[in-house]
Amino acid sequence: MRKTWIMLTSILMFAVTACSGGGGSSEQSADAKDTVTVWTYPVHNKYEEDLKELLADFNKEHPNITVKTEMLTWAEGPKKFDVALNAGNPPDLYFHSVDGSYVDSGLAIQLDDYLTPEIKEDYYPGTLELGQIQGKQYGLPIYQYQWGWGGNKRILEEAGVDWQKIQQEGWTWDEFLELAPKLMGTAPDGSPQYAFVTEGQTMEIMELLSRNNNMPDVLNAEGEFQWNDDRILETLKFLETLRTEGYMPKETAAIAPAKRVEMFYAEQAAIISKAIPYYDVLIKQRNADIDAGTVQGAKVEFVLLPVPHHKDAPQKSTMGGEGYVAFRQKNDKGEQHAKNTFLVMEALSGAKAGNSANELVLPFVRNSQAEYFEGKGLGTPETLEAARIMAEHMEQPVVLSLDSALAAKQKQFKEQVMKPNIQALFTGEKTAEEIAAEFKAKGEEMFK
Repeated sequence: MRKTWIMLTSILMFAVTACSGGGGSSEQSADAKDTVTVWTYPVHNKYEEDLKELLADFNKEHPNITVKTEMLTWAEGPKKFDVALNAGNPPDLYFHSVDGSYVDSGLAIQLDDYLTPEIKEDYYPGTLELGQIQGKQYGLPIYQYQWGWGGNKRILEEAGVDWQKIQQEGWTWDEFLELAPKLMGTAPDGSPQYAFVTEGQTMEIMELLSRNNNMPDVLNAEGEFQWNDDRILETLKFLETLRTEGYMPKETAAIAPAKRVEMFYAEQAAIISKAIPYYDVLIKQRNADIDAGTVQGAKVEFVLLPVPHHKDAPQKSTMGGEGYVAFRQKNDKGEQHAKNTFLVMEALSGAKAGNSANELVLPFVRNSQAEYFEGKGLGTPETLEAARIMAEHMEQPVVLSLDSALAAKQKQFKEQVMKPNIQALFTGEKTAEEIAAEFKAKGEEMFK
């Protein structure tokens, strides 16, 4: 009887241990079937093809792991992800730059324990840090994004603009304002040709300009509020001048990102904001389609330009890392699932994943990527050189140095204070002075 009781007790203890994984939650073995979800975006025109190839390679080595991907739209994807994150059910992997609000959720996976020496050594100096928040790794960057301005080569040259000198040496706000009247005219379809066009919905223009007036962001790396003195007023006045002088459309507040590009193609804009080197590839393809008769319109040539800076401030380029960020869910699936998620993350970030940087004409982040795509660059020599020079003036994203609470507050300030006020500036409802005063008051309230 005693032997029977001991045997039953042992069986029960084994059953409990097997169900609990030796801890408080269920755990799977490394070879168990698992599913990893990935939410991503059309990073470039061929990215869906890239994903299929990368995941096919991954499944050859890890047949037990199924990867389910969902392609989001740039317009609606961020909202969908925020809803999922707030509900405690984000995807395992999400394509984005790292964000303090993700860490603040408590669901972002810290990756330091999963990074092997080989992975760390493969990243160029300073690039792995683009996936860190306060020195802790939360994302693996695939490439370095780079935002600048873009010009129509024909319009610039006909106006006597030395765009090559600007690429080499940069330019100031005053120099741009001197050239702006020469960039006005009439587009081929008879509509106005503006000197400058930006979009009025996501507000990156303020970040680009303020960064070029000695303000790295709303906050600096120490978490100190920046938009509270003459520097922000000067920045707002420069933007206001573009509107009052008619150098940009009066309907800027209603211009969507896609419309901005359409205006550039239609030669209704001499220069557009938030241009990326990838335009080189897109415009070359568009020009080829025009030659083939599949697209109607005039061919244009693209010139990558740095954002002009205040005369008393250094030139700064807006750059950072974009790639995948890993998450747990409120109902945690266990450590083996987290390890499997990292395996997928690395597969989507390795050497062949460097095609994103190659297609987008952006800097690689890993040695293996540069070696794999050596001699296969798609950008023109002029654009590649301009991008290289702009990278020398990179401003490290402030959000990487902030704690999660400050990062979340900065994001809140941009959404609730900056965005409506800049739209009011675009429409003429508020003056630069009124907005600067509101920035100062709201900033002191939020960041005290």
